[in-house]
Amino acid sequence: MEAANIRGAHRWKKKASLHTPRSALITVIVISSILLLFFYFRRFFVIPFELPLSRISSAFSTLRCGSSSREKFLWYAPHSGFSNQLAEFKNALLMAAILNRTLVVPPILDHHAVALGSCPKFRVLSPPDLRFAVWNHSVELLRNCRYVSMADIVDISVTVSGSAVSVVDFRDFVHEWCGVKPDHLCYRDQKAQPSLLQRLNECGSFLSGQYGNLDSCLYAVDEDCRTAVWIYQKDSEEGSLDSFQPDEKLKKKKEIAFVRRRRDVYKTLGPGSFPGSSKILAFGSLFTSLYKGSESHIDIHEAPNDKRIDSFIMKIKYLPFVPEILHAGKTFVDNRIKAPFLCAQLRLLDGQFKNHWRATFQELKHRLEYLKQTGPNSVHVFLMTDLPMSNWTGSYLGDISKDSRIKLFVLVKNDNLVTETAGSILNANHGMKFRSFSKRFIKVQENLKSQTLPDVLLYIEETICSCASLGFVGTTGSTIAEGIELMRKFDICKR
Repeated sequence: MEAANIRGAHRWKKKASLHTPRSALITVIVISSILLLFFYFRRFFVIPFELPLSRISSAFSTLRCGSSSREKFLWYAPHSGFSNQLAEFKNALLMAAILNRTLVVPPILDHHAVALGSCPKFRVLSPPDLRFAVWNHSVELLRNCRYVSMADIVDISVTVSGSAVSVVDFRDFVHEWCGVKPDHLCYRDQKAQPSLLQRLNECGSFLSGQYGNLDSCLYAVDEDCRTAVWIYQKDSEEGSLDSFQPDEKLKKKKEIAFVRRRRDVYKTLGPGSFPGSSKILAFGSLFTSLYKGSESHIDIHEAPNDKRIDSFIMKIKYLPFVPEILHAGKTFVDNRIKAPFLCAQLRLLDGQFKNHWRATFQELKHRLEYLKQTGPNSVHVFLMTDLPMSNWTGSYLGDISKDSRIKLFVLVKNDNLVTETAGSILNANHGMKFRSFSKRFIKVQENLKSQTLPDVLLYIEETICSCASLGFVGTTGSTIAEGIELMRKFDICKR
C-alpha cells in the first residue's frame, strides 16, 4: 500500500508538472486578451479626440517646471457651448485676479465637444478627465488649423489694461511648458510629427493632473460642483455645509457620498496655502448656475472688503465682442434691415429650445400680433435660427414667412458679411496681443493661409439682436438669450 501510495503521488506530481506550463500559458493568453479588449473598447467610452495616456517622465516635468519663469499660472477646463464657455471665462478671470495668477486663455471649443455632465444630479466628469479632454480637443483644433482664442472673439483689452489680472494665450503656454511650437502643428499638406504629438500627450497628461500633484510645480484642484462652492471673504461661512446637498433618494439610488462645503478660494488655494506655492494651479470646470437657491460651484458676486476685486467683478460682468463683430452686427442693422425690428432666437441646437419651444413660439406669436395691431404696416423681424429656410414649410416659421405684414431677415454662414468679418478677425489676431513674447515665440502670420476661417455667425447674430428696438423674444433658460439680454442692458448697439 505504501508503495502504491508513493507511485500514486508520483503520478499526480508528474501530471501536475505537465499541466502547470499549459495552465500558465492559458492564463497569459486570457490576461492578454482581456487587456487587448480593454484598450480596444476603451476608445468608445472616452471623450472624442483623446490621445492615449503615457507615463510622464520626471525628467520632462522637472525640465519644464525648472525652465519656466517665476510667474504663476491658472488654467481650467471649459466645456459645452459658447455661452457657457464665456461664463466660465469670466469666472476664470475672477479666480485669477483673486489668486494673483496669470490666466491661461483657452480656445473656443466646438459646440459640446466636451461635456461636464449634471451638477444637480452629482453626475459629472472628474476634474482630471475633464482637463485632459479639453487639452486633447485644444490640440485637435491646432492640428486642424481651426484654433480660435476666446480673446479673438471677446474683447478683454479693458479688463487686462488695469493690471487687475494678467493673461497668456494657451498657445504661448504650450510652448513655454511643453517645448512645442503650436504653429508647427498646423500644416495642411503634411501631418504633425509623431514626436511633437507624443510630447504634447505627455505634457497634457501632466498638466491635467492625471498623475497627481508635483511638488511646487503643479497643483491639480480635484474639488468640483459635487464637493465645493467657492466663496470669498465670507469668514462665517468657511467650511460650512452648502444649502444644496444630494437628497436621500439620490444617495441611495446612485450610492452618492458627496458633501458640498463652502470654501474660501483665497484661504484654500491662495498665497500661504500649500496649493498657493505651485507654479500651475489647474481647475476643472468653473461654470456655475443657480439651482434651488444655491450656486452650483462659485458664489462670489461682491467683495466689499476688497475694493480691487469688487471693482473687477463689476468690470467683467459684461465683456463685449471684439470691434470687428460689433461693427458687422451694426452694419447688418443699418444697411439691410434699415428700420426698427423685433429679434427672435429660435435655435434648435440650443439645449433649452427643445424644452421651451412651445412657450417661445407662443410668445413670438403674441408679440407679432401686438406689433401688427399697434406698429407700422410692415413689421421687420430678424430670426436668429439654425433651421434652413428650406425646412420652414409646415412650421410656424413657414406661416409667418407668408404673412404679407411681416418682413423677415436672416443671416447665413456663407454671407459675405460673415466671411469678411471672419477674415478680419483672423488677421487681427487679438488673442496674441497681450504678451510681449508672443511675437517672438509664434510666427502666426506664416500660418494664416493654412488657418480655417473662424465661425462667427452666432456672435454677429447676437449683436444684431442686441440692437432690436422692437424687443427680443428668447428661449427661456437659454444662456444665449441671457447673453443677448445682457448686451441689451448695456446698450451696446448705441455705443
